[in-house]
Formats: sequence, C-alpha cells, structure tokens
Amino acid sequence: MSRYGKWIMGGLGWAIGGPLGGILGFLMGSAFDSMNSGEYEFRGRQVHSGTGPGDFRISLLVLSAAVMKADGKMLKSELNYIKAFFLQNFGKHATQNYMHAFRDILKQEIPLQDVCFQIRNNMDLHSRLQLLHFLYGVALADGHADPTEIQTLEKISDWIGINRSDYLSIKNMFVKDTDSAYKILEVSPNATDEEVKGAYRALALKYHPDRVSHLGEEFQQAAKEKFQKMNEAYDTIKKQRGIK
Repeated sequence: MSRYGKWIMGGLGWAIGGPLGGILGFLMGSAFDSMNSGEYEFRGRQVHSGTGPGDFRISLLVLSAAVMKADGKMLKSELNYIKAFFLQNFGKHATQNYMHAFRDILKQEIPLQDVCFQIRNNMDLHSRLQLLHFLYGVALADGHADPTEIQTLEKISDWIGINRSDYLSIKNMFVKDTDSAYKILEVSPNATDEEVKGAYRALALKYHPDRVSHLGEEFQQAAKEKFQKMNEAYDTIKKQRGIK
C-alpha cells in the first residue's frame, strides 16, 4: 500500500489546501513511498512547512515549474537562476531541500489555472507582483524571451489578478520594447513632466521593498531589484526630457 502514499497525500492536500496543498501533499507522499521502498535513506530533508494557500515559496516553485515547462524544454540556465536565488536568500542546506522538491514538482502535471486562482484569492497584490517579477527572471535566464514562455507569463499574470499596466511594467523591465521606460512607469510618452513625476511617486509606493516585508528579509532583498529597475526607467526619462 505504501506505493500509493503520494496519491493519498496529494488527495488530502488538495482537499485541505487546494491545488497548492495537493502538490505539496504529493511531494510528502512521494518521499514517504521512497523511504518505505528503500530507495534512499531519509536524512531530515524537509520543505518549508507552510502549506497555507498563500505560501509564497511553494507558489514560486510551482509557477516556476510551469514557466520552465511551457516551451517543452527545461534549461539548465533557468534551473541555475532559481538555485542561485535560494542560495543567496536561504543558504546551502535549505536550497538543497527546495531544489529536491522542485525537481519532483517538475515531474508533475500542474493545474496552472487552479493554482493561479488560489494564489489570487490568498496572496496580497504586492506579493503577486514580486512573484511575477521573479518568474520573468526565470524565463529570461538564458537571455532569450521564448514566445511560449511569454504567453504563459501573460496567462499567469491575468489569472493571479495583475492588471495589464502592472504586467507590462514588469515585462518591460526584462523585455525591452519601444518606450520601455514609459511602460515601466505605466505612463504614456505624451504625458507631461508632472504626470511622469506623479506616476513615479505612485509606483515608488507600490514597488517599495517594504511592501513585501511580511515575506521576510530575503524577499525584501529580491524586491530591491524591481525597485531599482523602476528608478533606472525614471532616470532615463529625466535625462531624455531634462527633468531636474
């Protein structure tokens, strides 16, 4: 019966914690099956215990897996990007735990829309914006914007409740387009200098790293990258216009 552990745990996880809980339950059940079959010795490997619908780290791993699988190939550069993020923020031991779990997640069929709706209903906007920013980093880790991955990111953005202007703002931080600086600030190139300044002030409040302080210091550090790109866009526009 032990070989059915992953399915039992997955079903219980889904019932209790929705699709994210189901995926995490599957991982726990898979580890249980492996221990009972003697495939490997258990050495205290654990994933972050938060199984609530809004658990940011599990959401990040599940959505990263969906983005990586979108184009039918999983690149080492993308995997390294995720690993580097966890190493920088959580240390070697925790990273080993998360990356082991991530490899199991990559083997699963992800109910992407259901997962996104769960995140939308249980995670605040600022955390969702930070999540999308990280996912774009994964997609562009190889320096190439694959159309299939971009389409998947657009769907994720829509399903987790991010409006079009916010989506384009984050997209243009990674995929440069005509008037990218203006799109990052969510303002038209025809806007007045005062409107540009007002847009910058509004986004400075929205993207400030303190907005994700509840996620922990490690995610505040990651949020600073997004905040810096917004500042760079504003500096570009100021130089073009001669704004002091």
